[in-house]
Amino acid sequence: MEYWSTGVLGVKSGKDCSFYTSKPNTPVLHCSNPPASPERERWRAGTPIGAKPLNLGRFLRNSRGMALILTILIISLIVALTLQFNTSMRSDLHAAANLRDGIKLGYIAKSGFNYVLAVLLDDDNSVDSFHDTWADSKSLSENSAGLFGDDRFEVKVSDHSGRIQINKLIIEDGSYNGDQENLLMRFLKSFGLEEEEVENIVNAIKDWIDADDDVTGFGGAENSYYQTLERPYSCKNAPVEFLKQLLLVKGISKELFSHISPYLSPHGDDGKININTADPRVLGVLSEEIDDEMVQDMLAYRDNEDNDLVGVNWQLRVGTTIVPEPQGLLTTSSTYFEITSKGFKGAMTKQITGMVERKEDGFDTLSWKTE
Repeated sequence: MEYWSTGVLGVKSGKDCSFYTSKPNTPVLHCSNPPASPERERWRAGTPIGAKPLNLGRFLRNSRGMALILTILIISLIVALTLQFNTSMRSDLHAAANLRDGIKLGYIAKSGFNYVLAVLLDDDNSVDSFHDTWADSKSLSENSAGLFGDDRFEVKVSDHSGRIQINKLIIEDGSYNGDQENLLMRFLKSFGLEEEEVENIVNAIKDWIDADDDVTGFGGAENSYYQTLERPYSCKNAPVEFLKQLLLVKGISKELFSHISPYLSPHGDDGKININTADPRVLGVLSEEIDDEMVQDMLAYRDNEDNDLVGVNWQLRVGTTIVPEPQGLLTTSSTYFEITSKGFKGAMTKQITGMVERKEDGFDTLSWKTE
Protein backbone atom coordinates (compact mmCIF):
# COMPACT_ATOMS: atom_id res chain seq x y z
CA MET A 1 0.00 0.00 0.00
CA GLU A 2 1.18 3.52 -0.76
CA TYR A 3 0.94 6.48 1.55
CA TRP A 4 1.20 10.26 1.21
CA SER A 5 3.37 11.93 3.79
CA THR A 6 3.92 15.72 3.66
CA GLY A 7 3.70 15.64 -0.09
CA VAL A 8 6.29 12.79 -0.39
CA LEU A 9 5.30 9.33 -1.49
CA GLY A 10 6.05 6.64 1.02
CA VAL A 11 6.76 3.13 -0.23
CA LYS A 12 6.65 -0.21 1.64
CA SER A 13 9.88 -2.06 2.16
CA GLY A 14 10.69 -4.58 -0.45
CA LYS A 15 10.26 -2.16 -3.31
CA ASP A 16 13.37 -1.16 -5.18
CA CYS A 17 12.66 2.57 -5.13
CA SER A 18 14.74 5.62 -4.41
CA PHE A 19 14.27 9.37 -4.33
CA TYR A 20 16.36 11.75 -6.31
CA THR A 21 16.14 15.41 -7.14
CA SER A 22 17.65 17.83 -9.59
CA LYS A 23 16.31 20.84 -7.77
CA PRO A 24 16.12 21.57 -4.09
CA ASN A 25 12.89 20.54 -2.39
CA THR A 26 11.63 18.79 -5.52
CA PRO A 27 12.03 15.06 -4.88
CA VAL A 28 11.21 12.63 -7.68
CA LEU A 29 10.45 8.97 -7.06
CA HIS A 30 12.29 6.45 -9.20
CA CYS A 31 11.51 2.74 -8.96
CA SER A 32 12.83 -0.07 -11.04
CA ASN A 33 9.66 -1.92 -10.25
CA PRO A 34 7.18 0.83 -9.37
CA PRO A 35 3.91 -0.01 -7.68
CA ALA A 36 0.80 -0.51 -9.77
CA SER A 37 -1.41 2.41 -8.98
CA PRO A 38 -2.74 5.70 -10.52
CA GLU A 39 0.47 7.28 -9.38
CA ARG A 40 2.35 4.89 -11.64
CA GLU A 41 0.67 6.37 -14.69
CA ARG A 42 1.62 9.82 -13.53
CA TRP A 43 5.17 8.60 -13.01
CA ARG A 44 5.29 7.20 -16.53
CA ALA A 45 4.07 10.53 -17.87
CA GLY A 46 6.90 12.24 -16.05
CA THR A 47 4.61 14.12 -13.67
CA PRO A 48 6.55 15.52 -10.71
CA ILE A 49 5.74 14.15 -7.28
CA GLY A 50 3.12 16.32 -5.61
CA ALA A 51 1.50 17.63 -8.86
CA LYS A 52 -2.27 17.47 -8.90
CA PRO A 53 -3.94 15.44 -11.66
CA LEU A 54 -5.71 17.30 -14.55
CA ASN A 55 -9.49 17.46 -14.11
CA LEU A 56 -10.66 17.14 -17.77
CA GLY A 57 -14.36 17.39 -16.95
CA ARG A 58 -13.93 20.68 -15.15
CA PHE A 59 -11.76 21.98 -18.06
CA LEU A 60 -14.48 21.14 -20.57
CA ARG A 61 -17.11 22.74 -18.39
CA ASN A 62 -15.07 25.92 -18.21
CA SER A 63 -14.73 25.99 -22.09
CA ARG A 64 -18.43 26.52 -22.69
CA GLY A 65 -17.89 30.30 -23.00
CA MET A 66 -15.35 29.79 -25.77
CA ALA A 67 -17.81 27.62 -27.68
CA LEU A 68 -20.42 30.36 -27.39
CA ILE A 69 -18.00 32.93 -28.77
CA LEU A 70 -17.11 30.66 -31.69
CA THR A 71 -20.79 30.09 -32.40
CA ILE A 72 -21.49 33.83 -32.43
CA LEU A 73 -18.54 34.47 -34.76
CA ILE A 74 -19.71 31.78 -37.20
CA ILE A 75 -23.28 33.11 -37.16
CA SER A 76 -22.00 36.68 -37.74
CA LEU A 77 -19.94 35.50 -40.69
CA ILE A 78 -22.93 33.70 -42.18
CA VAL A 79 -25.14 36.79 -41.72
CA ALA A 80 -22.52 39.06 -43.35
CA LEU A 81 -22.15 36.72 -46.32
CA THR A 82 -25.93 36.47 -46.65
CA LEU A 83 -26.34 40.27 -46.62
CA GLN A 84 -23.57 40.67 -49.20
CA PHE A 85 -25.16 38.04 -51.42
CA ASN A 86 -28.54 39.73 -51.03
CA THR A 87 -27.07 43.13 -51.96
CA SER A 88 -25.34 41.65 -54.99
CA MET A 89 -28.51 39.92 -56.13
CA ARG A 90 -30.55 43.09 -55.71
CA SER A 91 -28.00 45.06 -57.73
CA ASP A 92 -28.12 42.50 -60.51
CA LEU A 93 -31.90 42.52 -60.37
CA HIS A 94 -32.08 46.32 -60.65
CA ALA A 95 -29.51 46.31 -63.47
CA ALA A 96 -31.55 43.75 -65.38
CA ALA A 97 -34.75 45.75 -64.79
CA ASN A 98 -33.09 48.97 -65.97
CA LEU A 99 -31.79 47.22 -69.07
CA ARG A 100 -35.25 45.85 -69.78
CA ASP A 101 -36.88 49.25 -69.25
CA GLY A 102 -34.21 50.98 -71.34
CA ILE A 103 -34.85 48.66 -74.27
CA LYS A 104 -38.58 49.16 -73.92
CA LEU A 105 -38.15 52.95 -73.74
CA GLY A 106 -36.07 52.85 -76.89
CA TYR A 107 -38.83 51.09 -78.77
CA ILE A 108 -41.45 53.47 -77.39
CA ALA A 109 -39.40 56.45 -78.64
CA LYS A 110 -38.86 54.76 -82.01
CA SER A 111 -42.59 54.14 -82.24
CA GLY A 112 -43.21 57.86 -81.81
CA PHE A 113 -40.59 58.67 -84.44
CA ASN A 114 -42.05 56.25 -86.98
CA TYR A 115 -45.56 57.48 -86.20
CA VAL A 116 -44.53 61.02 -87.20
CA LEU A 117 -42.94 59.68 -90.38
CA ALA A 118 -46.23 58.03 -91.29
CA VAL A 119 -48.11 61.28 -90.68
CA LEU A 120 -45.65 63.25 -92.82
CA LEU A 121 -45.83 60.68 -95.58
CA ASP A 122 -49.63 60.89 -95.60
CA ASP A 123 -49.51 64.70 -95.67
CA ASP A 124 -50.07 66.73 -98.83
CA ASN A 125 -46.54 67.94 -99.53
CA SER A 126 -47.60 70.53 -102.09
CA VAL A 127 -48.22 72.94 -99.22
CA ASP A 128 -47.14 72.78 -95.58
CA SER A 129 -48.29 74.96 -92.72
CA PHE A 130 -48.96 74.85 -88.99
CA HIS A 131 -52.50 73.72 -89.77
CA ASP A 132 -51.23 70.31 -90.89
CA THR A 133 -51.50 67.27 -88.63
CA TRP A 134 -47.71 66.92 -88.28
CA ALA A 135 -47.52 70.38 -86.69
CA ASP A 136 -49.92 69.52 -83.84
CA SER A 137 -47.46 67.97 -81.40
CA LYS A 138 -50.00 67.80 -78.59
CA SER A 139 -52.48 65.69 -80.57
CA LEU A 140 -49.75 63.45 -81.93
CA SER A 141 -48.45 62.81 -78.40
CA GLU A 142 -51.88 62.16 -76.95
CA ASN A 143 -52.41 59.38 -79.46
CA SER A 144 -49.83 57.31 -77.59
CA ALA A 145 -52.05 57.03 -74.52
CA GLY A 146 -53.17 53.44 -74.09
CA LEU A 147 -50.76 52.01 -76.64
CA PHE A 148 -48.14 51.08 -74.06
CA GLY A 149 -50.11 50.69 -70.85
CA ASP A 150 -48.97 53.41 -68.48
CA ASP A 151 -46.06 54.33 -70.76
CA ARG A 152 -46.22 56.94 -73.52
CA PHE A 153 -44.27 59.08 -75.95
CA GLU A 154 -44.15 62.77 -76.73
CA VAL A 155 -43.20 63.98 -80.20
CA LYS A 156 -42.29 67.31 -81.72
CA VAL A 157 -41.69 68.23 -85.36
CA SER A 158 -39.59 71.21 -86.40
CA ASP A 159 -39.72 72.37 -90.02
CA HIS A 160 -36.18 73.24 -91.13
CA SER A 161 -37.51 74.49 -94.45
CA GLY A 162 -38.71 77.54 -92.53
CA ARG A 163 -35.12 78.38 -91.56
CA ILE A 164 -32.19 80.10 -93.28
CA GLN A 165 -30.08 77.50 -95.07
CA ILE A 166 -26.54 78.37 -94.04
CA ASN A 167 -24.83 76.22 -96.69
CA LYS A 168 -26.57 78.08 -99.53
CA LEU A 169 -24.49 81.18 -98.72
CA ILE A 170 -22.23 80.20 -101.63
CA ILE A 171 -22.86 78.71 -105.05
CA GLU A 172 -21.00 75.86 -106.73
CA ASP A 173 -17.96 77.89 -107.76
CA GLY A 174 -17.45 79.08 -104.17
CA SER A 175 -18.60 82.65 -104.74
CA TYR A 176 -21.37 84.37 -102.80
CA ASN A 177 -25.05 83.69 -103.46
CA GLY A 178 -26.18 87.31 -103.46
CA ASP A 179 -29.71 86.77 -102.13
CA GLN A 180 -28.51 84.48 -99.36
CA GLU A 181 -25.68 86.85 -98.43
CA ASN A 182 -28.06 89.79 -98.05
CA LEU A 183 -30.54 87.63 -96.15
CA LEU A 184 -27.89 86.44 -93.70
CA MET A 185 -26.58 89.97 -93.14
CA ARG A 186 -30.07 91.31 -92.41
CA PHE A 187 -30.62 88.40 -90.07
CA LEU A 188 -27.44 89.04 -88.06
CA LYS A 189 -28.14 92.76 -87.89
CA SER A 190 -31.50 91.99 -86.27
CA PHE A 191 -29.55 90.93 -83.16
CA GLY A 192 -28.04 94.39 -82.77
CA LEU A 193 -24.63 93.64 -84.31
CA GLU A 194 -22.69 96.40 -86.04
CA GLU A 195 -22.46 96.27 -89.82
CA GLU A 196 -18.69 95.72 -89.82
CA GLU A 197 -18.98 92.85 -87.34
CA VAL A 198 -21.75 91.31 -89.45
CA GLU A 199 -19.64 91.53 -92.61
CA ASN A 200 -16.70 89.88 -90.86
CA ILE A 201 -18.87 87.01 -89.56
CA VAL A 202 -20.47 86.42 -92.98
CA ASN A 203 -17.04 86.42 -94.65
CA ALA A 204 -15.73 83.96 -92.04
CA ILE A 205 -18.71 81.65 -92.62
CA LYS A 206 -18.11 81.79 -96.38
CA ASP A 207 -14.43 80.87 -95.90
CA TRP A 208 -15.42 78.02 -93.59
CA ILE A 209 -17.73 76.58 -96.27
CA ASP A 210 -15.89 77.22 -99.54
CA ALA A 211 -13.23 74.82 -100.76
CA ASP A 212 -10.38 77.28 -101.30
CA ASP A 213 -7.86 78.76 -98.89
CA ASP A 214 -8.35 82.35 -100.04
CA VAL A 215 -9.37 84.74 -97.26
CA THR A 216 -12.54 86.70 -98.04
CA GLY A 217 -12.39 90.43 -97.25
CA PHE A 218 -10.82 91.73 -94.06
CA GLY A 219 -12.81 89.60 -91.65
CA GLY A 220 -12.54 86.24 -93.37
CA ALA A 221 -10.54 83.35 -91.93
CA GLU A 222 -8.79 80.34 -93.39
CA ASN A 223 -6.13 77.96 -92.06
CA SER A 224 -3.70 80.87 -91.76
CA TYR A 225 -5.89 82.09 -88.87
CA TYR A 226 -7.16 78.86 -87.29
CA GLN A 227 -3.70 77.23 -87.17
CA THR A 228 -2.32 80.11 -85.06
CA LEU A 229 -4.89 79.74 -82.26
CA GLU A 230 -3.89 78.47 -78.83
CA ARG A 231 -5.66 75.24 -79.74
CA PRO A 232 -5.22 75.12 -83.51
CA TYR A 233 -7.56 73.30 -85.86
CA SER A 234 -8.18 73.24 -89.59
CA CYS A 235 -10.73 75.25 -91.51
CA LYS A 236 -13.46 72.87 -92.71
CA ASN A 237 -13.58 74.15 -96.31
CA ALA A 238 -16.77 72.13 -96.80
CA PRO A 239 -20.51 72.48 -96.10
CA VAL A 240 -21.64 72.61 -92.48
CA GLU A 241 -22.99 69.23 -91.35
CA PHE A 242 -24.14 70.21 -87.86
CA LEU A 243 -24.92 73.70 -86.64
CA LYS A 244 -22.55 73.37 -83.66
CA GLN A 245 -19.68 73.50 -86.13
CA LEU A 246 -20.41 77.23 -86.42
CA LEU A 247 -18.93 77.60 -82.93
CA LEU A 248 -15.54 77.03 -84.58
CA VAL A 249 -16.02 79.90 -87.01
CA LYS A 250 -14.19 83.12 -86.27
CA GLY A 251 -16.43 85.73 -84.66
CA ILE A 252 -19.22 83.38 -83.52
CA SER A 253 -19.29 83.17 -79.73
CA LYS A 254 -21.34 80.75 -77.64
CA GLU A 255 -23.70 83.56 -76.73
CA LEU A 256 -24.26 84.60 -80.33
CA PHE A 257 -24.67 80.98 -81.41
CA SER A 258 -27.38 80.42 -78.78
CA HIS A 259 -29.33 83.33 -80.31
CA ILE A 260 -28.97 82.50 -84.00
CA SER A 261 -29.02 78.67 -84.07
CA PRO A 262 -32.84 78.26 -83.75
CA TYR A 263 -33.27 80.09 -87.08
CA LEU A 264 -30.53 78.39 -89.10
CA SER A 265 -30.28 74.98 -90.75
CA PRO A 266 -27.43 73.07 -92.40
CA HIS A 267 -30.01 71.26 -94.55
CA GLY A 268 -31.61 72.36 -97.79
CA ASP A 269 -30.62 72.38 -101.43
CA ASP A 270 -32.47 75.37 -102.86
CA GLY A 271 -32.19 78.09 -100.21
CA LYS A 272 -35.95 78.66 -100.21
CA ILE A 273 -37.83 79.48 -97.02
CA ASN A 274 -41.35 78.26 -96.32
CA ILE A 275 -43.20 81.43 -95.34
CA ASN A 276 -46.03 79.30 -93.89
CA THR A 277 -43.76 77.95 -91.14
CA ALA A 278 -40.96 80.52 -90.86
CA ASP A 279 -40.38 82.19 -87.49
CA PRO A 280 -41.43 85.86 -87.21
CA ARG A 281 -37.73 86.87 -86.95
CA VAL A 282 -37.03 85.14 -90.28
CA LEU A 283 -40.09 86.70 -91.89
CA GLY A 284 -38.88 90.10 -90.75
CA VAL A 285 -35.56 89.81 -92.60
CA LEU A 286 -36.89 88.47 -95.91
CA SER A 287 -36.79 91.98 -97.28
CA GLU A 288 -35.52 95.41 -96.30
CA GLU A 289 -39.09 96.77 -96.68
CA ILE A 290 -40.69 94.40 -94.16
CA ASP A 291 -41.36 95.98 -90.77
CA ASP A 292 -42.82 94.60 -87.55
CA GLU A 293 -46.39 95.57 -88.49
CA MET A 294 -46.14 93.65 -91.75
CA VAL A 295 -44.81 90.62 -89.91
CA GLN A 296 -47.77 90.68 -87.53
CA ASP A 297 -50.17 90.96 -90.47
CA MET A 298 -48.53 87.94 -92.13
CA LEU A 299 -48.78 85.91 -88.91
CA ALA A 300 -52.45 86.79 -88.47
CA TYR A 301 -53.20 85.83 -92.07
CA ARG A 302 -51.49 82.44 -92.00
CA ASP A 303 -52.95 81.58 -88.56
CA ASN A 304 -56.46 81.80 -89.98
CA GLU A 305 -57.42 78.32 -91.19
CA ASP A 306 -59.88 79.78 -93.66
CA ASN A 307 -57.15 81.56 -95.62
CA ASP A 308 -55.51 79.97 -98.64
CA LEU A 309 -51.79 79.38 -98.04
CA VAL A 310 -51.06 77.67 -101.35
CA GLY A 311 -48.41 79.53 -103.31
CA VAL A 312 -46.18 82.37 -102.14
CA ASN A 313 -48.49 85.06 -103.47
CA TRP A 314 -50.69 84.95 -100.39
CA GLN A 315 -48.22 87.34 -98.75
CA LEU A 316 -49.32 89.91 -101.32
CA ARG A 317 -52.85 89.75 -99.91
CA VAL A 318 -51.84 90.78 -96.38
CA GLY A 319 -54.10 93.79 -95.80
CA THR A 320 -53.23 96.55 -98.21
CA THR A 321 -49.49 96.10 -97.79
CA ILE A 322 -47.51 94.52 -100.59
CA VAL A 323 -44.51 92.60 -99.34
CA PRO A 324 -41.91 92.34 -102.10
CA GLU A 325 -40.79 88.82 -102.87
CA PRO A 326 -37.04 88.24 -102.86
CA GLN A 327 -36.12 86.42 -106.04
CA GLY A 328 -36.03 82.66 -105.52
CA LEU A 329 -36.26 82.95 -101.75
CA LEU A 330 -39.81 81.88 -100.92
CA THR A 331 -41.85 78.66 -100.97
CA THR A 332 -44.87 77.19 -99.21
CA SER A 333 -43.79 73.55 -99.08
CA SER A 334 -41.28 71.83 -96.82
CA THR A 335 -38.75 69.06 -97.34
CA TYR A 336 -36.56 68.87 -94.23
CA PHE A 337 -37.96 68.02 -90.80
CA GLU A 338 -36.37 67.49 -87.41
CA ILE A 339 -38.32 64.92 -85.38
CA THR A 340 -37.93 64.57 -81.62
CA SER A 341 -39.56 61.60 -79.92
CA LYS A 342 -39.30 61.09 -76.16
CA GLY A 343 -40.39 57.86 -74.47
CA PHE A 344 -41.64 57.84 -70.86
CA LYS A 345 -41.76 54.92 -68.44
CA GLY A 346 -42.28 56.01 -64.87
CA ALA A 347 -39.40 58.33 -64.01
CA MET A 348 -37.26 57.02 -66.87
CA THR A 349 -37.02 58.72 -70.27
CA LYS A 350 -35.23 58.16 -73.56
CA GLN A 351 -35.15 60.62 -76.44
CA ILE A 352 -34.51 60.16 -80.14
CA THR A 353 -33.79 63.11 -82.43
CA GLY A 354 -33.55 62.63 -86.15
CA MET A 355 -33.36 64.78 -89.27
CA VAL A 356 -35.22 63.49 -92.32
CA GLU A 357 -35.67 64.57 -95.91
CA ARG A 358 -39.11 63.93 -97.33
CA LYS A 359 -39.26 62.61 -100.86
CA GLU A 360 -42.03 61.46 -103.15
CA ASP A 361 -41.57 57.80 -102.27
CA GLY A 362 -40.46 58.04 -98.64
CA PHE A 363 -37.78 59.55 -96.43
CA ASP A 364 -34.03 59.71 -96.13
CA THR A 365 -32.65 59.85 -92.59
CA LEU A 366 -29.87 62.44 -92.53
CA SER A 367 -28.90 62.27 -88.85
CA TRP A 368 -29.87 60.29 -85.76
CA LYS A 369 -29.15 60.80 -82.08
CA THR A 370 -30.28 58.85 -79.00
CA GLU A 371 -30.17 60.37 -75.50
